[in-house]
Amino acid sequence: MSPSVPLQEMIRAIRSARTQCEERGVIQRECAAIRAQFRQADNGGRSHNLAKLLYVHMLGYPAHFGQMECVRMIASPRYSEKRVGYLGAMMLLDEKQDASLLITNSIKNDLSHSSQYVQSLALCTLACMGSAEMCRDLAPEIERLLRASNSYIKKKAALCAVHIVRKVHDLGEMFAPAARALLAEKNHGVLHGAVVLITELCERNPETLERFRKTVPDLVQIMKGLVISGYSPEHDVAGISDPFLQVRILRLLRILGRNNETASDAMNDLLAQVATNTDSTKTVGNAVLYETVLTVLDIKSESGLRVLAVNILGRFLLNNDRNIRYIAMTSLQKIVGTDHTAVQRHRGTIVDCLKDQDASVKRRALELSLALVSASNIRSMMKELLLFLSSCPPELRSNAASGIFNAAERYAPSQRWHIDTILHVLTTAGGDVRDETVPNLIQLITNASELHCYTVHKLYRAVLTDISQQPLVQVACWCIGEYGDLLLRGECQDTEPVQVTEDDVLDALETVLQSHMSSPATRGFALTATMKLSTRITDNVDRIRSIVSIYGSCIDVELQQRAVEYNALFKKYDHMRAAVLERMPVIEKNSPGHTNGESTGDTIKEIQPAKVKQGELLPPQQPASQVCDLLDLLGGSGEPLQPSPAQGSMAPGLPINSPAGGDLLDLLGGLEPTPVAPAPAVTVYEKSGVTLTLSCEKQSDSGLTVTLTASNSSDSDISSFTLQAAVPKSVQLHMKAPSGDSLPAHGAAKVTQMVVLNNPNKVNLKMRVRISYTTQGSGFQDTVQIDSFPGLNTASH
Repeated sequence: MSPSVPLQEMIRAIRSARTQCEERGVIQRECAAIRAQFRQADNGGRSHNLAKLLYVHMLGYPAHFGQMECVRMIASPRYSEKRVGYLGAMMLLDEKQDASLLITNSIKNDLSHSSQYVQSLALCTLACMGSAEMCRDLAPEIERLLRASNSYIKKKAALCAVHIVRKVHDLGEMFAPAARALLAEKNHGVLHGAVVLITELCERNPETLERFRKTVPDLVQIMKGLVISGYSPEHDVAGISDPFLQVRILRLLRILGRNNETASDAMNDLLAQVATNTDSTKTVGNAVLYETVLTVLDIKSESGLRVLAVNILGRFLLNNDRNIRYIAMTSLQKIVGTDHTAVQRHRGTIVDCLKDQDASVKRRALELSLALVSASNIRSMMKELLLFLSSCPPELRSNAASGIFNAAERYAPSQRWHIDTILHVLTTAGGDVRDETVPNLIQLITNASELHCYTVHKLYRAVLTDISQQPLVQVACWCIGEYGDLLLRGECQDTEPVQVTEDDVLDALETVLQSHMSSPATRGFALTATMKLSTRITDNVDRIRSIVSIYGSCIDVELQQRAVEYNALFKKYDHMRAAVLERMPVIEKNSPGHTNGESTGDTIKEIQPAKVKQGELLPPQQPASQVCDLLDLLGGSGEPLQPSPAQGSMAPGLPINSPAGGDLLDLLGGLEPTPVAPAPAVTVYEKSGVTLTLSCEKQSDSGLTVTLTASNSSDSDISSFTLQAAVPKSVQLHMKAPSGDSLPAHGAAKVTQMVVLNNPNKVNLKMRVRISYTTQGSGFQDTVQIDSFPGLNTASH
C-alpha cells in the first residue's frame, strides 16, 4: 500500500481485512510509512498523516509516537494543521505525560488569537486534558475570556473554568464575579455554561454558596422565561423550551434552597408552575418534572408542594417506560420516612409493580412495599407480600422473607397471626430465611402459651406434607418434643380435630431422622424431640429407646454424643429422666427483639436459650451447681444457674448438693474428672485507671486455664486494647480470642482474655503480660510480670 494513500482508502483496506492478522499487517505498514514521513523536515501532509494515526489509535493500536507531532502541529500558524494537532493532543496526551507541558505556551498564545475558532480549539483542549499546573498558569486568561464580548467564546470559557475549578479548588474565587455577570446574558449557551460553573462553585465552597443565594430571583426569572416562552425552533425539544438549561437551573436551585428558608420561599411558586405546566407525555417533559420533584423534596418547600411532587412520582409509576418507574420508586424510597402519608396514597400502584417483569423494578417495589407497611394496613399488605414471596425470583426471596419477618414483629395484630405468618414464610421459602429465624420463632411459640395446641397441630400437618424446608422441620420437631402430649389429645378448638396416635408421631420423627434431605442440625432436633416424647407418651417408650440407641454409633459426632447421653438417661439415670426432660420454661423477653437478627446485645442474651439446640453440650459460663450443669447439657437451659422450682429445671425437693446431684456429673460413667472451682481473682496490675485481674482454674496435672479481666475506671474511653503473653519455652501457651478491644470509662464494661497453659515438665510457671491501648488519641504500653498463680498447688512458683 502506497504511503500517500488517503484516509478513506486506509479505512477501506482495514475493514476489508478478513482476519485479525491481515488487519494488523495493514496497520503496521501504514504506521511505518507515517513514522517515515514524520522524520522528514518538510512534510506537507502532516495533518493527513496525523489524522490516519488518530484512526489507528481509535482501533486500539499504539500511536504514542505521534505525540511530538501533535505538539509541532499545535504551534503551526495554519488552522487546518492546528485543528488536527489539538484533536491529537486531546486523544494522545493526558496530564500525566511530560509532553503535555510543552503545549502550555501554545495554548496561552492561541487564547489571545484574533480568530474565535483558534481560541475555541485552545479552550476545548485545556478543558479536556489540562493538568493542575496548566490550569494555574492559564486561569487568568480564562477569567479574561469570561468577560469577552463574543458569546461563542464565553460559553466555552465557562466550561473550561469548570474544569479548572475541579482541578484546583482554590481558583474558584477568581471566577465567581465573572460567573455572576454571565447570568445577565441572553444567549442560552452562555447561560448554560454559567449555571454549570456556579453549580460547581457552590458545591465546593460554603461561602460562595451563601453569596450566590442572592441570585435566586434572577434564576427564577430565567426559568419562568423558559416555561412561558412560545415555540422557538432554535431551543425547542419535543415541545419543551431548552430542557437542558431548565434541568441545570433546577439543579442549581436545589443546591441554593437546601436548608435555607428564604431561598426556598423565593422558588416555591416557580416550582409549582413548572410542575403543573410541563407536558408529561414525553421523555423530555418527564426529565424536567423529575428534576423539579427532586428540588421540591430537597429544599424547605411547602407541604402542598411536596404532596404535588409525590403525586408526580405516582404518575411516573404508571408510565410504560421501566426506567421512569424505577427512578420514581427510588425517589419515593428516600422520602417514605418523612412523607409517609403522601406516599401511602400510591400504595396500590407500588404493589402492582411487584408483578413487573424487570428484576430491578421488582426489587425497588419490594423495598418500598416493606417500607409502607404499618399497623393500619398490615393484613392487606402482608397478603400481597406473601403472594409475591410465592412467585418471586430466588435472588429476592431472602430479602422478602427478612422484610416480612421484621414487619410482622413490629405490627402483628395478634400472636396467632404472627405465628401463622412466619409459618407461611417457612413453608414457602424456608431454605432462604436467616439462621436466627428458628430460635426466634421458638421463643415466640414458647411465650404464646394459649396457642401451644394450635401450633403443634399445624406444624405436625406441615411436616407430614413436606420435610424439605429445614427451618420449618426444626421448629416442628421442637414443638412436637415439647408439646407432644397436646398433639396426642386431639382436643384443639382452633383446628379441625385430628386423631394422632403415638406411632404416627414417632413415624414422623423417624422419617425426619432417616431422610437424606435432613441436615445434621435437623436430625439433632428430631432426636431430642423423640427423647422428650419418652416422658409424654406411655406405650412406645421401648421404641424410643431403640431409636435413640441406633444413633449411639452414628458417624455424626454431634448426633452420636446426644444419643449416648440419652441412653445414659434411660439406664443409669432413669429415675431422673422425667425431671430432666420436662417442658421448657417460658423465655422472658424484657425488650423488643428483632426477628431478623438485628437486636441489641441485651436482647441477644435474652434469646440465647432459644438459639441453643436441644440437648447440646454447653461449657459452664460461671461456677454453678452440678445439677444445673446437667440441665444445661440436656435441655439447653439458659436460665440463671441458681435453680428454682418455679423454673421447672429440676425435680422438686432435690437438694443441690444431694448424692443424686453428684452422680449426675458422672453421666457417661466417670469419663470426665470433676472440674475444680476457680480461685478468687487477684489484681496483678493497676495503673492510670486500668485494672487487670487474674483467676486460674486447673484443668489437669499439667493443664491450666488463666482468665485475665481488664477494666477501666478512668474518665476516658480506651480503644485498641490488647493483651500479649509470654511464658518459659517449655510451657505451651494458647491465647483465645478476647471478648472485645474497647474499655468504656467508669468501668461500664470489661474485656476478658482466656489463656490456656500446658506445663508438662512442671517448671516454675511465670508469665509476662504486655498491655497496649489507646486513650485520648495517644498510645500506651506497659508490661507486668506474674510469678504466682492463686488457687494452685504450685502457687509458690
